Amino acid sequence: MAQFKTFDAHLLRSVPLSEFTKHLELEVDGVSRFGFVPGQWLSVKAATPEGEEMTRAYSIASPPSENGHFAFCLNRVQDGFMSNYLCGLEAGAKVEFQGPFGDFILRPALRDTLFVATGTGIAPFRSMLHWLLAEGDRHQGHEFWLLFGARREQDIYYREEFEHLAAGHDNFHFLPTLSRGDAEWTGLRGYVQEHLPEIVGARTEMHAYICGLDKMVKANRELLKSLGWERASIRYEKYD
Repeated sequence: MAQFKTFDAHLLRSVPLSEFTKHLELEVDGVSRFGFVPGQWLSVKAATPEGEEMTRAYSIASPPSENGHFAFCLNRVQDGFMSNYLCGLEAGAKVEFQGPFGDFILRPALRDTLFVATGTGIAPFRSMLHWLLAEGDRHQGHEFWLLFGARREQDIYYREEFEHLAAGHDNFHFLPTLSRGDAEWTGLRGYVQEHLPEIVGARTEMHAYICGLDKMVKANRELLKSLGWERASIRYEKYD
């Protein structure tokens, strides 16, 4: 069995995104730069109070940086040890992890691209889009859509960031849709798959990246295939 290096990181800050969701920013110890590709994940290790070692995989929710920083977007899972453990940490606490791992990454050659996420499935797309839109030569000549499904308006994670990116880039379109939006909500309503046909139209020469729970991923994959998309043009990652 392959042996992977274990890194230590310490928590810089923990920011609530909603009642049960947090944004965690960490810094890797002992390195000047920690390299990864947007879309990859890390395997976090911790011991339970009973002494059992637990490992869980979490997508990196930040673009590569020059200072060894990275972020997670985590939901507290009821009766789940790791998510509650990490969300309960104070600044300065140590976290052990291995990685990066995974090939849910942007593929060449770049095409017009649709990103579809629900909940904390937004994490790898925050990494990808901040990286992609940071330099003109990475994204010029292509259009990008982020279709983000949430229940309520307060569950639109990183809303201000994505709205700022959209305001600064004519080729990036941020489209949050709410399944339980209140009467004041003026944006899209319903589930993400309900809005795919309007976004992609008759185009099939695009890429789609889908991230979230299995039921949502399956619904969007099947819909795109029914619209004539090739399987190879649809990449996905499931969180259950």
